[in-house]
Amino acid sequence: MEIQEWLGKDNQLGIDIWTKKYQHNGESFEEWLDRVSGGNESIREIIKQKKFLFGGRILSNRGLHKEGKKVTYSNCYVITPPDDNLESIFECASKLARTYSYGGGCGIDISELAPRGAEVNNTAKYTTGAVSFMDLYSLVTGLIGQNGRRGALMITISCDHPDLLEFIGIKQDLDKVTKANISIRITDRFMIAVMNKETYLLSFYRHDSHEMIQKEIDAYAVFKIICESNWDFAEPGVLFWDTIESWNLLSCDPYFRYAGTNPCAEEPLPAGGSCLLGSINLAEFVRPNGSFDIHDFTIVVHHAVTALNEVLDEGLPLHPLEEQRESVRQWRQIGLGIFGLSDMLIKMGLTYGSPEAIDICDTLGFRMADQAIQTSAKLAREFGPYPGFNKEAVLQSKYYQENISGETQLLVEAHGLRNSQLLTIAPTGTLSTMLGVSGGIEPIFANYYERKTESLHGKDVYYKVYTPIVQEYMKNNNISDDKDLPDFFVTSRTIPHKNRIDMQATWQRHIDASISSTVNVPNEFTVDDVIDLYIYAWEKGLKGVTIFREGCKRSAILSTSPEQKEEKEEKTELSRGYIIKASDNCIGKKKTLYTGCGTLHCEAFFDPETGELRETYLSKGSSGGCNNFMIGLSRMISLSARGGVDIHTIVDQLKSSGTCPSYAVRTATKKDTSKGSSCPVAVGNALLEMYNELNKIEIKKNTDVKNACPECGEELIFEGGCNTCKNCGWSKCD
Repeated sequence: MEIQEWLGKDNQLGIDIWTKKYQHNGESFEEWLDRVSGGNESIREIIKQKKFLFGGRILSNRGLHKEGKKVTYSNCYVITPPDDNLESIFECASKLARTYSYGGGCGIDISELAPRGAEVNNTAKYTTGAVSFMDLYSLVTGLIGQNGRRGALMITISCDHPDLLEFIGIKQDLDKVTKANISIRITDRFMIAVMNKETYLLSFYRHDSHEMIQKEIDAYAVFKIICESNWDFAEPGVLFWDTIESWNLLSCDPYFRYAGTNPCAEEPLPAGGSCLLGSINLAEFVRPNGSFDIHDFTIVVHHAVTALNEVLDEGLPLHPLEEQRESVRQWRQIGLGIFGLSDMLIKMGLTYGSPEAIDICDTLGFRMADQAIQTSAKLAREFGPYPGFNKEAVLQSKYYQENISGETQLLVEAHGLRNSQLLTIAPTGTLSTMLGVSGGIEPIFANYYERKTESLHGKDVYYKVYTPIVQEYMKNNNISDDKDLPDFFVTSRTIPHKNRIDMQATWQRHIDASISSTVNVPNEFTVDDVIDLYIYAWEKGLKGVTIFREGCKRSAILSTSPEQKEEKEEKTELSRGYIIKASDNCIGKKKTLYTGCGTLHCEAFFDPETGELRETYLSKGSSGGCNNFMIGLSRMISLSARGGVDIHTIVDQLKSSGTCPSYAVRTATKKDTSKGSSCPVAVGNALLEMYNELNKIEIKKNTDVKNACPECGEELIFEGGCNTCKNCGWSKCD
C-alpha cells in the first residue's frame, strides 16, 4: 500500500503532513508501518485500517534511537517542582532545556516557591515571589529548538498561594510568559467559598524560616477575576484539583501524589512522569447501516493498550532525565484516548450533546475503561504489576469500582495491574487533520472554512473548503448547499454550551486521567456566562475546563465568514512572478532598533499612492555575519514586497522566527531591546509601526496578537485545548 491509497489520493494535506512530520529518510508507507508498529502485527493492521494511531512522538521517533538520535517517545513530562531556593529553581530550568532537546513538552508547578515579600538572607531583603520566575521558564522554552518548532510548557500554581492574584494577571501583559500555558489548581474548598461568597485564606508556610505568609481574599471576587481573565485573554486555565486527585486508580494510594499536568492538561502526572499517547478513531467503527461495532472497538482497545506497553518498555532508556526513567518504571502511565467522535455521531445520525449521543458515549466510555483495565491485568499476569502497585488502594478507588465488569475485577484481584494510569483524551490536531476527521471529543468547529486564493487579482478571493465529513455527506446525498444539511450537523458555535460540558462530563466518568477540550463561545458571551459555565463544569465533575471566546485579545479563531475579514485596499494586479520597481518618489521612514548584539538601522520605503511597502534596508552597527545576514534579509523583504506580498504577511513570517539567545539575555539584563524576541521579530514590529504611521492608522496595543500559523500563515483555531491549523495541519500540541 502507498500513502496515497491509505490517506486518499485527494487528501493532499494529509499526505503532506505524513511526509513532513512522520516519514523518516524517504521510507515507504509500508516501511513506516513496520517501524512504528515495532513488529506488532495486530497494531500494524489497525493502524493500516486507520482505527488507531500512536501519538505524534511515537509516529515520528520510534526506532530512530538505533541511528544514534536522542529522541523520546513521550509527548510530555512533568518536572519535579522546584524547592524554595535558587539552586533548585535554576536546576528546573536545566531539566526543562534537556527535556525539550529530546522533543518533549513539560509541566511545572511553582506552588512551593515563596510568595513575593517573603524574607531572604542574601543581598536582597525580600523575595520577588513565585511568579517572578515564570519568565525564566518561558525563556528556556523559547530557546530550545525541536525540529523547527519550540517546546510546550504548562506552569501551574495552587489557589492557596498568596501570589495567586499576580499569577492570574501575568499574561494580561501579552509580552510576558509568551511560551507557556498557565493554570490554577482550584480546590473544592475554594469553590465552596465561591458558591457561598465567603472569604478565603491564602497561606504559605516556609519550613526553613518558620515564616507564615497569609492573605485574606473574597473568594467570589477572585473567581470572577479568573473568569474575566479567561473571557478577555483565554488564560489562566482552571484545574479542579480535588477531582483530579480523587477520580483515578491511585486516589486511595497514600504513596502517590500528582505533581502537575502536561501542557494541554489532559495528563496529571507525578514528579518526573511522562505521557505516552495513542488514540482510537471512533469514526472507523460505524457500520454502513449506522450502527457501532462495539465488538471490534473492544478488540482494538486491547491491542492498543498492549502496544502502548510495548512502546513504554522500548522507550524506557530514552527519557532525557533519570527522574523520568525512574518515575516511568515505578508507575507505568499510558494514555489511550479517542478522536473522530463527531464524525462517528454524524455517521450514526446523532446530534452532538443530545441524550442519545450521551448514552452511546457513556456505553463506549465504560467499555473502553473496562477493557483497558482488563488488558492491563492480563499484562500483569504475564509480566508482573507496576512496581508501585498497591492492591488494597486500587480496589478502594471509586473510579475503579465504577468502571469494571465482574471478569475484570477477578483478573485485577488475582494479578494486579501493569499500569497505574490508562486513559486520557489528548488533543489530536495533527493526527485528526491528517486523517480528515474531528479531533478528540471536539464537535466539528465549522462545516467549512474560508480559504484565500493567491493574490493574482485586485482583491483577495475567498472560497469554501468543507470539512471532510461534511463534504462526504453532501457528495453522497447530492447536497450542493451546506444550508441543506440535516439538523445533526452541529458545530462548536451552535451547540448549547452546557450540552458541551455534559458530553465532556460523560467521558470523564470513564477516563482516569483527564481530557483536553475547548468550549468555544461567541464574542457576545459575558463574564457572568463564563462564571456560570465554570461552576457548572465543577458541579458536573470535570477535571478542568477551557473556554475560548471568539475575538478575545488572545484570539486564534479562524474566520468562517467573508464579512469578518478585514477590508484590504485594492492592489495593483500582478502576474505570478512579476516584480514591480520601486519609484524614486517613494516615501521613506527610519527606525533605530536595539538588539541583542547592538544597534540595527531599519529604513523602509512606501509607495506614495497605495502606501504599500516597496523597499527595506537593514544594517547593523558593526560588520560581520550578523550584518551580512541583515543585508540579505532586507533584500528578500524588498523582493517579497515588490512581488505583491502584503506587509501583514511579511510581518507574520518575520514574527514566527523564534527567539535569539543574545536578544533574550540582553532583554533580561539591560532591558533596553526593541520590542521582539530576535532581530527579524523586531524588524517586523518596526515595519508594521512605520506602515501604520504612514497610513495614519491607530496603532492598537494588541496589533501583534494575531495568531498566525508559523508554517503557512493562516489563522489558527483553538480546540482541544490547543492551537491547530486546518490549512496545513500544524499543531502546537503534536
